[in-house]
Amino acid sequence: MRDSNTALIASLWFTLLLSGCASTTERPAPEPANEAPAAEQPAAENDLAATLPQSRYTDRFNRVEASLARFQWMQARVQLHQLPEDLNTDDQIYAAYLDARIDYIRGEQTAALAQLDRLSLINAHPALRYRVLSFKHYMLEMQGNWLSAAQLADQILAGAPRDTEAAWKRNIWLNLERTDRSQLLAAQATAIDPHWRAWLDLALICRASGYSPASQLASWRTNNLGHAAANPLPGGLDYQMSAGSQRQTVALMLPLSGKLQAAGNAVLNGFLAAYYAHRSEGNVQNELLVLDVTAFTSASVAYNAAVAQGATLVIGPLTKDGLADVATQLQRPVPILALNHIDQVLPAEDSSALVQLSLSPEDEAISMTHLAFGTGARRALMLAPATDWGRNISDVVARQWSELGGSVIGSATYSSYDDYSSSVKSVLALPSSEQRAQELRKIFGKNIEFTPRRRHDADVVFLLSQHSAEARSIKPLLAFHYAGDLPVYGLSTVHSGIPGGRNQDLNGIYLVETPWLLGANPGLRVTLAAGDLGENYTRLHALGADAYLVQSGFSRLQSGADAVFRGNTGLLTMDPSLTIHRELSLATFDDGELKAP
Repeated sequence: MRDSNTALIASLWFTLLLSGCASTTERPAPEPANEAPAAEQPAAENDLAATLPQSRYTDRFNRVEASLARFQWMQARVQLHQLPEDLNTDDQIYAAYLDARIDYIRGEQTAALAQLDRLSLINAHPALRYRVLSFKHYMLEMQGNWLSAAQLADQILAGAPRDTEAAWKRNIWLNLERTDRSQLLAAQATAIDPHWRAWLDLALICRASGYSPASQLASWRTNNLGHAAANPLPGGLDYQMSAGSQRQTVALMLPLSGKLQAAGNAVLNGFLAAYYAHRSEGNVQNELLVLDVTAFTSASVAYNAAVAQGATLVIGPLTKDGLADVATQLQRPVPILALNHIDQVLPAEDSSALVQLSLSPEDEAISMTHLAFGTGARRALMLAPATDWGRNISDVVARQWSELGGSVIGSATYSSYDDYSSSVKSVLALPSSEQRAQELRKIFGKNIEFTPRRRHDADVVFLLSQHSAEARSIKPLLAFHYAGDLPVYGLSTVHSGIPGGRNQDLNGIYLVETPWLLGANPGLRVTLAAGDLGENYTRLHALGADAYLVQSGFSRLQSGADAVFRGNTGLLTMDPSLTIHRELSLATFDDGELKAP
């Protein structure tokens, strides 16, 4: 949970930094960036919906809450079962809510939801109703039931504590942006509640164009003046409407010669494809400057050259070294949309924002762990290459899995092709099984028939291959070594991006993938298919297209955590450090073809 004051200060500070590239029209102040409280978070004492009713068993309930916060479900259940049977209505609801959380921690999600659905909340205390519905919302969201989560959040918003209203509004919009257009249309056709239907109408307006037509948004607001989404509009849309359609000069500084020429051209082609597609819709376009950063002595020199030529926004650099160079520059007179990520950016005085957009594997690790956890998996095995990349991504996955409430019960690394089989056997604990067989042979003095048994305490395997060739070799080995029934999850790195028969070996694996490779923006894909860069660079095409998407709505970033873009590399949101994060989509291989499950 982010500190609300810190997030608010960051949002206001960011508004000032962006002022150089936005309209001078007065804009609404950003909402405080409070997060929707998690189920186990202590309630604030400033609202009826946040203050629990008095109970004789408050101390015991608090002990159960403390155990659940540490994911110690057995201890929590023992404490909960020591309550008497003759509880009053409020205590019964609270006990059932806590019991549902125990089921969820154990991975029994169906039982947890069923228990909450059986509760009658008509006469429940507002604080208990809020907690029950908030936890149900969390489970729906983790399961990927975005539309139901958004609808429930809309109901919660009506009775939420005042300091969480902005966060629930943000959550509704985020889940609507996650939802497929076909589902939105179906929900719109059957919606009875006019307030909920207005949310759907707004989402479909934005879905019709990724660049959010101002006239339709204004018309929606006129027809829904009292709606929760009307003032301000969600997703940072108010800022984009206020910025208007003034022309800007946008400079792209990319490596267009040398070793990274192909990568730089892939990003540039993706950007230009999106640029010309938008222009074909009759939209006002910015003036473009294209600089080959390789022709300059440093990225900072290239940036200064772009500014000298009148750039009002710079996109790039593409490399970490180039970004590190620009990030230490003491003066950055115009904003930068960098296409990589580093952890430390030097805050320069009187300088504009430096926003980071990248194909970060850490974002993929977060998406992967959330998707796996949402299926009910809790105990994971992990396979990764014995490289710096493998160690780093393994640390991220293990940390994220632990924060969700899961545990990594076994891990193994591999250095080469020759290690694959032994690493798989090691993580499945097959050597221990084979050792027991040898001991039995010694005891009985004869050869006995034996089938090795893998460990059966795991729910999921995280296959953190850095290259597709590794995954294509290791995935079949898991089945060969008696783990064919274990779900296997991986990052987008298990997929080369190249279609073909070799992907048959990836059948059944679950991976997180960019919407671009799952069919988003087919028009741009067709346009870029005429190029000769090959499929190896397709994700960089998507990065270039997203650079245009964010650039075209750059003023929306002033809304901080509220800003959401349905990107080609994922659903894009921004944190207080001005890093844009990607939420990727779930995919699988069926008969060698990549598709949504």
